[in-house]
Amino acid sequence: MSASPAPEPVPIPSAYAGRWVALVKGQVVAQGQTREAAFLAARAVRPKEPLDVVYMPETLPIFHSPLMLLLRQSLPADQPIFLVGGAVRDAVLAREVHDLDFAVPKNALKLARKLADKLSAAFYPLDEENDTARLVIIHPDGSRDVLDFAGFRGESLEDDLRGRDFTINAVALDLHNGELHDPLGGLADLRAKRLRACAETSLSDDPVRILRAIRQAAAFGLTIDPATRQQMKAAASGLPSVSAERLRDEILKILAGPQPDTALRALDMLNILPHILPELEAMKGVNQSPPHVQDVWSHTLSVLRHLEAILDLLGPQYNEQKSNADVYNGLLVLKLGRYRAQLAEHLSRKLNTDRPLRALLFLSALYHDVEKPSTRTVEESGRIRFFGHDDKGAQTALRRAIALRLSNDEMDRVKTIITHHMRVHAQTDHQRKGHTISRRAIYRFFRDTGPAGVDIILHSLADLRATYEHTLPQEIWAAELDVCRALLEAYWETPEQVVRPPQLLNGDDLIKELGMTPGREIGQLLEAIRENQAEGHISSREEALAFARGWLQGHPKGVKK
Repeated sequence: MSASPAPEPVPIPSAYAGRWVALVKGQVVAQGQTREAAFLAARAVRPKEPLDVVYMPETLPIFHSPLMLLLRQSLPADQPIFLVGGAVRDAVLAREVHDLDFAVPKNALKLARKLADKLSAAFYPLDEENDTARLVIIHPDGSRDVLDFAGFRGESLEDDLRGRDFTINAVALDLHNGELHDPLGGLADLRAKRLRACAETSLSDDPVRILRAIRQAAAFGLTIDPATRQQMKAAASGLPSVSAERLRDEILKILAGPQPDTALRALDMLNILPHILPELEAMKGVNQSPPHVQDVWSHTLSVLRHLEAILDLLGPQYNEQKSNADVYNGLLVLKLGRYRAQLAEHLSRKLNTDRPLRALLFLSALYHDVEKPSTRTVEESGRIRFFGHDDKGAQTALRRAIALRLSNDEMDRVKTIITHHMRVHAQTDHQRKGHTISRRAIYRFFRDTGPAGVDIILHSLADLRATYEHTLPQEIWAAELDVCRALLEAYWETPEQVVRPPQLLNGDDLIKELGMTPGREIGQLLEAIRENQAEGHISSREEALAFARGWLQGHPKGVKK
């Protein structure tokens, strides 16, 4: 059995890409997933003829990319190096790849340090003990590629691949010749949309892979193999021993990814939620009065589903088919579609370099009603109420955010969204009674919420859809949209007039001009001036002073005697 290149000029059909083929005089007589399988299959039909057994590499565009070409030019010809893991998977799926993992037999740190100069990349030694380093290449347009280099986890490339989490990630691309190494049939699993663990101990060895399984199944539309599901259930008790940072990253990736409601349902069905987000369990089976059509837990999952749909409808690209799917979508796009660009910019901002704002919005939605069970009361009429669930829920979410090691800015954002998540609904009730939202109300809304006000608006729309589902009256939806449009219009089109009026006076001015003494009255008066600016009653320093003198007539405590 030999392994020579395919004879020329006979072409090999692309159907054999990624497989071993046996050739007799340049013609394919058998194929197999391994060299041995192809050889044995050929011998069964051509027992005596000379054979050539060759591997037909899949032609992945990434192999021919400028970055891969530059890497090959920068590497010694005898340096084994393989693109591994998710980057290969994404390349097979024709997805854009900017995070690339490379495996080498040894001395990954040394190799990465040498490549840093040739690639004009920043070098970061990640883990000297485990021979891991990172290069970051920042391009002129601001985009960046992250290249991680690591020594083999085991004695060989195959050992390294077999020690990974799932077969779809246990594939390697030889950077020198484009050959794909797939010892566990990961590409076949990818084609079959199947997620399968690499080994019986893959999940118990690292329980955070349970969350990764849910995330990747949702992201790629995969069905989790039954044996792998059983492994996930068995390994779930190990999740509390995983570091908070690793849990946080996987949970937020699930929430920021596609179908977060489906992912949460899967976590619930596998009884994993109590190990990572135990507060959510109490929401199950907690009934609510009309107009709610679901219990608290089902409603929460519906909010996630509607929130994803709303963000999609108001995304950068207009989708006529989805917009015309029903009257609710049509009204949403008609009234708020003008703010696509601003919403995209808002959601693209990060309070932490590694975590998107979208994840915090969905985390807030997941916890917005978390304290309804503890605040539930039933009136004599039978009506169910949840007084104070917003404030109490914000504190519970804050404790979970602290446990997940979120940054202070991220914790503040989650707390603000949940604390104020009922305010848009309250304004909608006024709107339906014929009271258009006032400039003072708009000013106060954004004074209390800041940039989180935009997130609250998006959450409120999803919350309303989930509350009524198919029973939502069109006039209530239209009223809520009118309130949201007025808020967003002020925030993005007239911020200096309504949202953030310029400061006409400060505390020193009030002390000097009006003889006030330092104290809380100064802050109250300055706030009263700004509210009147927002309403359009004050537009100059002179008008502000005149208002202040009148205000002090009813608040003499703040004036020097």
